Amino acid sequence: MLRTLKRRATAIGLGIATVLGGSLLATGVPSPAHAAVPDTIPLQITNNSGRGEQLYVYNLGTQLSTGRQGWADASGTFHPWPAGGNPPTPAPDASITGPAAGRSTTVRIPKFSGRIYFSYGQKLVFKLTTGGLVQPAVQNPTDPNRNILFNWSEYTLNDAGLWLNSTQVDMFSAPYSVGVRRADGGTTSTGKLKSGGYNAALSTLRGQSGGWANLIQTRSDGTVLRALSPLYGLETGALPASVMDDYVNRVWQKYAGSTLTVTPFTDQPGVKYYGRVSGGVMNFTNSAGAVVTSFQKPDASSVFGCHGKLDAPNDQVRGPISRTLCAGFNRSTLLTNPSQPDSGSADFYRDGVTNHYARAIHAQMADGKAYAFAFDDVGNHESLVHDGNPSQALLTLDPFN
Repeated sequence: MLRTLKRRATAIGLGIATVLGGSLLATGVPSPAHAAVPDTIPLQITNNSGRGEQLYVYNLGTQLSTGRQGWADASGTFHPWPAGGNPPTPAPDASITGPAAGRSTTVRIPKFSGRIYFSYGQKLVFKLTTGGLVQPAVQNPTDPNRNILFNWSEYTLNDAGLWLNSTQVDMFSAPYSVGVRRADGGTTSTGKLKSGGYNAALSTLRGQSGGWANLIQTRSDGTVLRALSPLYGLETGALPASVMDDYVNRVWQKYAGSTLTVTPFTDQPGVKYYGRVSGGVMNFTNSAGAVVTSFQKPDASSVFGCHGKLDAPNDQVRGPISRTLCAGFNRSTLLTNPSQPDSGSADFYRDGVTNHYARAIHAQMADGKAYAFAFDDVGNHESLVHDGNPSQALLTLDPFN
């Protein structure tokens, strides 16, 4: 459940003024009685970006032993945030000087659930409210980080090991990959773009009609900063609210006369739920025929954000069904496969109405894996590494071209 909880928290927790509260990136993963993982592990940061600007790195999140919010310095020492204010007050400078282009540096990361930010040329602006940390929200044109080139990775390190992922749930920006070195010396990595993949993904959005090119944000000096996720594209008006209506209407029409079967747990193939649309509502029944949950017809925001009418609580019924539906809508596979989730990616994003942002990103990933929407982990298509006894975490800033 860790991947689901992490991505869901990110998807619903980021708004115009994003606050890092006690629930953000909570893992829900039980820890064994005896810790196999030390209090800190090394993180090797390698700068292969080819960019000459000064690099700044931040490690922000929740200390798992106490639940306190704060930041970690280069030695892995935790520093709790001071009290914030209203209006928000400046946060302490948590930046770590990163390596120059072509160089590497190693810092230590503690048992945390949080984010590793990195920015080129300028330090990021963080502020504190009475509710916690205000994080960058660049869909807001007045956000002080709007014109800074930056990105972030997400991780949880606890007694059960390390989970480290690259993410594009909120934006596609400065390229990077993540990895973990195991105790046996072997490494696992993911999140790396194909050669030329950064520009190719942006070119795909530019060439897609319907407003998808409007997701791209550019600085006044011509630097491409990022492409916003389609959820934020809706919020900013870059995408029309009706962008997914045609596909959603066709799905609702199809399952008014046929059944959608959802098998949400790979380790429990006998647990199935059956969806039919009646009176404009998709009702799901269990094997005994009892209705267990129902969904109103979702709008584009619900689809792209995996929230709203596709809300996914952390339970064992509605949440797992909803996340499967969300993945099927984003990948546009609900019409072609009445048994969800799909076992492979060959038929993803083939409908003319789809999440073209996710399509563009996945197509340019070297291993095909990405976190392009909140539940992109359905079917294990996410860019995540995990090891129960990690010797080192790896963050590599990759070339833009």
